[in-house]
Amino acid sequence: MGRESEVAVLRAVVAAGLVQGSTLLVIGEPGIGKSALLATARNAAHEAGFTVLRAAGAESEMHLPFGGIQQAVAPLIGRLPVLPDAQRHALAAALGLGDGATPDLFLIAEAMFALLVIERSDRPVIVVVDDVHWLDPQSHQILAFLAHRGAGSGISVVGAIRSGHPGPFTQAEFPRLPLGGLDDDAADEILSMQAGAVSPANLKRIRQVSRGNPLALWELPRSWGEGAPTDGHPLAVSARLERAFAGRISGLTPATRDALLIAAVGSSSDKTEILTALAAFGTPGSADDVLGPAVVAGLFTDAGATIGFRHPLVRSAVLQLETVARRHSAHAALADVLTTDTYRRTWHRAWSIIGPDDDVAGALAATVPDSLRRGAVMSAVSSLERSAQLTGSPTRRGQRLMGAADLAFGAGRADVVARLVREASQVDLTDLDRTRLTWLTEVLNDDIRANSALVRRLCESARRADALGDAGLALNLLLCAAVRCWWADSGADDRAEVVHVLDRLTEAPTDPLHIDAVAVAEPVLRGSEVMRLLGSIDLDEETDGDRLRVYGQAAYAVGDFVLATDLLDRAEELFRADGRLGMLPLVLALQLHIRLDLGDWVGAELASKEVATLSRETGQPLFAENNVLVEARRMGLRGQWRAALDMMAGAESEATRLRINDRICLAYHARGVALMSAERPAEAFVCLKRQFDPADPGYHLRESFAGLALLAEAAADCGRATEARGIVQSLETVALVTPSPLLEVNLLYARAVLAADDARDRHYQDALAYDLTRWPWLRARTQLAYGRWLARSGRCGPAGAQLNAASAVFERIGAVRWSRCAAIELDGLKGLGGGPR
Repeated sequence: MGRESEVAVLRAVVAAGLVQGSTLLVIGEPGIGKSALLATARNAAHEAGFTVLRAAGAESEMHLPFGGIQQAVAPLIGRLPVLPDAQRHALAAALGLGDGATPDLFLIAEAMFALLVIERSDRPVIVVVDDVHWLDPQSHQILAFLAHRGAGSGISVVGAIRSGHPGPFTQAEFPRLPLGGLDDDAADEILSMQAGAVSPANLKRIRQVSRGNPLALWELPRSWGEGAPTDGHPLAVSARLERAFAGRISGLTPATRDALLIAAVGSSSDKTEILTALAAFGTPGSADDVLGPAVVAGLFTDAGATIGFRHPLVRSAVLQLETVARRHSAHAALADVLTTDTYRRTWHRAWSIIGPDDDVAGALAATVPDSLRRGAVMSAVSSLERSAQLTGSPTRRGQRLMGAADLAFGAGRADVVARLVREASQVDLTDLDRTRLTWLTEVLNDDIRANSALVRRLCESARRADALGDAGLALNLLLCAAVRCWWADSGADDRAEVVHVLDRLTEAPTDPLHIDAVAVAEPVLRGSEVMRLLGSIDLDEETDGDRLRVYGQAAYAVGDFVLATDLLDRAEELFRADGRLGMLPLVLALQLHIRLDLGDWVGAELASKEVATLSRETGQPLFAENNVLVEARRMGLRGQWRAALDMMAGAESEATRLRINDRICLAYHARGVALMSAERPAEAFVCLKRQFDPADPGYHLRESFAGLALLAEAAADCGRATEARGIVQSLETVALVTPSPLLEVNLLYARAVLAADDARDRHYQDALAYDLTRWPWLRARTQLAYGRWLARSGRCGPAGAQLNAASAVFERIGAVRWSRCAAIELDGLKGLGGGPR
């Protein structure tokens, strides 16, 4: 009643799903009518010939791994054999249908998505999920993934969620249908159906306090009668409803109240299980005798073999009425009868006591490997956290909390890690766990401003971890310190301290974390060593995606972009094959940088788009946010200079405010490119030269390598070559220290365009003699500059050859401004009779 406009929205979603996928989030308070509207959507979809996959979250089942997905995918299990092997095994493992290697959560999500796509080839598909906020964490994440992917593949997703509940599905920017209260006409129509039981005065009060909530309008008259409570302190609608249901529960027999309690703490709606547990609780009885009265009272809905609460607020009311002792006894009864389900039996046993109980704690911790085998990392985290709460030994409790935090960190759940770290910091930890706590605290720290004291603390913690025998943790701590030095340099002494501690960890100098930390901390002073170490490893034989990614990051740090892109390409391929989509943003974010400088702008654009998409799909939005300045540079290179300047403005000002010198330097690059594309070389030069000034807040020596050629080009175009030569000379000195290929190729270009006339031809020849096969963007710019100089020297034939070669590359990669420059030069040659013949 009164939901004509909302029903129209849902019918439109269903209609759109016949052609393309869509997503809708129905959001509102308890009792507002979300479930009824979802039923409307399901019915409309059935009528339109959809495959309708449905699921509903339940508070009592949030700990069950993949419970929500298991409900939704049940009608499609017969299609499981047609999936590729990796996806089939992953989804089967998640659903408890098979064993195998531990699947990544996003491989399971991809398998689920692939199953829906296969079904979509026969008929349209819609996934309708109620009470999303009570899905287990794995199912919640997968649902968000499906919603992101579905729009482009003809799959529709509709979910309902309570207002104020965060999670992957609600945090994404999906279209929303917020539900408010019904209007007065609809409210009066509902109340009129109860007019005989309630006085007109109370009906008026009910309409006021219900605020249009349909469930309240229907249920409160049944509970108030003539004795409605006064409203000295107005209650929320949900609280009023819980009170109303509680009043109805209080009037039931003790046996039926026991049945309601067993159902409320349980994680199944199976009648046989509820009755068996009820007998163990001490209240034997038949379904008709103990469950029937709750159905008559409107608290249960009977579906034959199963029974469920009419509304989640009924369950809340049951639990609020009961004592802690009775709730614990109900959990114990369920644990006694669940003889074949080890996981659920152990979970109920864990909630049947107030700790400590080391036997129960140990049994719950023992379920973690099974959860991990299924890919249910967050369920494993919950088990370890509860196990820690039941553990008697403070030290053992801390170890379990830290183990849970490690798993949550690997799953990318920074919010959960933060909570667990806070809990762990309040208990006695071993020295090693205290050091791990330091590492996780730093990983969560999004304040990347220069902090010398923190860098020193991380180095000291690394020494401690090494002394305690955990070299891996020591390297992780030192990599954190190195990354902090890269983002916002706190000084040469801090960088030196990081590598000094690293030098003490000499047992495995070819460990990827060791090499990466050295490279990131001192990319210039230790660049030669890093390149030597990378060259000593048979990287062609490396088949571990994580190690390849870290080696690739080290190669990027020292400026060996060709090696870096090859390693990262292979890491990307392995991550995709394993369905580890959460790792792809790390790889693609670096590839976006590299491909711009190498001249693979199509690849850069694909990386940029996929970073944006995967960051949303995998719940890692920071990757997209951090790439704004690099994406602005890409847009500027493609001639979209106005959009680039607009895009980068906010990120540039924020970096400047926080004095994060790496980002400021990237902003100089992006702004310089945009200004060059706008044919404003003098402004570009002023902007670009700042990154080479040690006193400037954007000074970042290694990051500046990529801006040297552009600086030289801007200087040549605006007549400030002499000033630019001084900067080039300073970097010639740096090149004596590090063999960075990025610096070397930029110097080759800068020397040539800034050389005196009598030396220019030699420098151009030197630059073009260098193997720039993998650097087509820089090679084409060198050819453009050389062709210009040759034309001005009267050598039209050689000039035309250089300009034509440059023009072909610019056209291919989309370098609008440079393509235009090459075309102008070629037109000038034709006028002189020196064009192609």
